[in-house]
Amino acid sequence: MLKIAIDAMGGDIGPAPIIDGLILALKKDRHFNAILVGKKEELLPLIPQKFDNRITIHDTHDVISMHDHATDALKRKESSAYVAIDLVKQGLADAYVSAGHSGASMSLATLKIGRIKGVSRPAIATLMPTVSGTTLVLDVGANVDCDAKNLLEFGIMGRIYAEDVLGVDNPLVGLLSNGEEESKGNEVTKSAFKLLEKTPNFVGNVEGNDIFNGNVDVVICDGFVGNILLKTAEGVADTIGKIIKDNLRRSLVSITGAVLMRKVFKKLKLKVDYAEYGGAPLIGVKAPVIIAHGKSNSKAIQNAIFQAISAADSNLNIHIEEKLSHIKDH
Repeated sequence: MLKIAIDAMGGDIGPAPIIDGLILALKKDRHFNAILVGKKEELLPLIPQKFDNRITIHDTHDVISMHDHATDALKRKESSAYVAIDLVKQGLADAYVSAGHSGASMSLATLKIGRIKGVSRPAIATLMPTVSGTTLVLDVGANVDCDAKNLLEFGIMGRIYAEDVLGVDNPLVGLLSNGEEESKGNEVTKSAFKLLEKTPNFVGNVEGNDIFNGNVDVVICDGFVGNILLKTAEGVADTIGKIIKDNLRRSLVSITGAVLMRKVFKKLKLKVDYAEYGGAPLIGVKAPVIIAHGKSNSKAIQNAIFQAISAADSNLNIHIEEKLSHIKDH
């Protein structure tokens, strides 16, 4: 049975939504157990007694806050993030989930769990909404500066993640640029294009709008561009939601019209709500690592856990190593 190590103290709102999300996941999936890492006296009262046989608490009192430096994480060996990651390293847990300090989780996972053979740099991926589904985008923050080889690896890792974990058949991969033509882009993306065009399912350069129209399944970029893209998309979605709500209040729409608009708005909200996707996987390390939003509610934590389970149940890492080895051989 799979075991998921969860940093129970990392979220902005405290452990309550993390425990609530875990309980939701346990109710729906009987094939995993959880190891909660954090302050036992705070966690124990939140856990219904009937789940005692499926939840273990690893008591630790240090918590890496959002204001701490990620570089300090390796020194804080009694922190909830460090201990949870260490459980995965030791083979006592199969995956790690945290809504805590993303930089600390990335550093600890990369240095302690280690990279898959052939991976130069792990990448954080996120799901962006489209009209018909989602687009996987990576990197969105792990690597500010990348070279062409890094982008090649991101393309391969993203395609395999889409296949093995998200269940996408023959996912199409695009390289984010400022135009579709091969000649567009900076020196790094132009070099990456030449490497990527030798790989399966690469469709060439794509522009920002292609992320949201569903033309491709995977979009690759460096972490600097990806993080700006992510934060911009979140801001636009929030602003559109506020505009719609404001106009509904001001306009003299009929009751029937208002009800219909509320239904449309509800669907829109589901599309852009990070809780629907759970968290961002750190792809390229030897075990599944899912980094959830600091403000995650119970639904987001539940879906982050399910994403970790799907990755742990797959042959993701084996396939990534095989594909990267094949590329190097050629």
